[in-house]
Amino acid sequence: MARSGLTDHRWLFVNGGWETPSTDRRIPVLSANTGLPIGSVPDADRVDVDFAVRAARVAFDDPTGWSHWTPAARAQAMRQLADAIDRRSARIAPLVSDQNGMPIVMSTVGDSLRPGRTLRYYADLICEEATEEIRESSGGACTMVRRVPRGVVAAVVPWNFPNTLGAQKYAPALAAGCTVVLKPSPETVLDAVLVAEAAIEAHLPAGVFNIVSGDGETGAHLVAHPDVDVVSFTGSTRVGRQIGETCGRLLRSVNLELGGKSPAVVLDDADLDLGKVGVGQRLAAALFMNNGQTCFVSSRVLAPGSRYDEVVDAIAELARSLVVGHSLDDATQIGPLVSERQRDRVENYIAKGKAQGARVVVGGGRPAGRKAGWFVEPTVFADVDNSYAIAREEIFGPVATITPYADDDDAVRIANDCDYGLAATVWTTDAERGADVARRLEVGTVGINHYLPDDNSPASMIKASGVGVKYGREALLSYQRYQSVYL
Repeated sequence: MARSGLTDHRWLFVNGGWETPSTDRRIPVLSANTGLPIGSVPDADRVDVDFAVRAARVAFDDPTGWSHWTPAARAQAMRQLADAIDRRSARIAPLVSDQNGMPIVMSTVGDSLRPGRTLRYYADLICEEATEEIRESSGGACTMVRRVPRGVVAAVVPWNFPNTLGAQKYAPALAAGCTVVLKPSPETVLDAVLVAEAAIEAHLPAGVFNIVSGDGETGAHLVAHPDVDVVSFTGSTRVGRQIGETCGRLLRSVNLELGGKSPAVVLDDADLDLGKVGVGQRLAAALFMNNGQTCFVSSRVLAPGSRYDEVVDAIAELARSLVVGHSLDDATQIGPLVSERQRDRVENYIAKGKAQGARVVVGGGRPAGRKAGWFVEPTVFADVDNSYAIAREEIFGPVATITPYADDDDAVRIANDCDYGLAATVWTTDAERGADVARRLEVGTVGINHYLPDDNSPASMIKASGVGVKYGREALLSYQRYQSVYL
């Protein structure tokens, strides 16, 4: 079992190198497995944010700088950054897992390696995409239509997939020619130090990429800074609304990926044989990925009345089979939650579910023998009415609910009767039927018999799940604006 060790870092990554922060304030980082300190980083204040944004502004406005580099030159620098991050992936993975509880198997193959993949994807894309085109205009003249970078990007990243979600912001932004100030979540800041090291090794120009660690007050100052042109935020709907209000007042472009309460629509022909290769793995990933600390998990299972007991039994068997343990243990499938506060939140929702009349089929408490760390048992509720709090509000933990439905139309109605619209899954042996149901769901993405986001396909955020798009060329476009030159 690998362990991250104690890491105390003293500087901020600004303007291409390590800078001494303006205050002595620190952010202590605790292990999700033990609750004990594993490191600390500087807590940036307004002065530090101002310095970082100024560095990004100067770098963007430089007439020979990053925003004016050729796509090929930017792509080469991005690939160098990807290589440098990859060389640190074996150190990034245990840091992430110890901080937020992500099982080490997931952080090793996922969160620590995704930044490199994402950077290379957008590096390739900008070399393929034309940023200028000639269009015929009225009167027989021509117009040159250009896509140009928007400017300085404030990227505010959550703790659940810090590197994956961070790269989904800075990779398309850098590809577009923007400069970036990244603010990681206070819960997962130690791995960001390694990303900064990689940026230094990759010789990114000064000010193009900056990282400032801080709390919500630091993030609020960054979002409202007058020299920021674009805000990209992933986090709670509550904070997203506040950021949206700020950006609306400032007439500033904003991309918000917020909460979710995604349905898993199990059709009456679904194959739920957990003994078959892949079935259990796909269900577990869709319902409990990263200990349920994932915005798109299909935690709201909708089961046909004709097979209701069978679905309940299958989901219960799946939950019982999941190995709960230390997040740095290779055998672990469900690790601890990120913090004591998050564990309290999840346990509060479990209590609400019981109080409202839902039936606990599996779990509902803390795993035996786990006195240290912030662990909650994988929990399954049956007989959940769609009006219950556990069916309508994002829990962000290893809790799944099961609600019966009468027919396909009823399933779609219940699935869409939700404030959120981030994602969904449909489980069926009939691909055409599954696609038909998917078309009727009011969500940005749908997985058929699994859920795995595709880098090349756009995912829209709708309803209370946010505003904007991620993935694909569409994400690149969100960091560009149009300019027409009438020739």
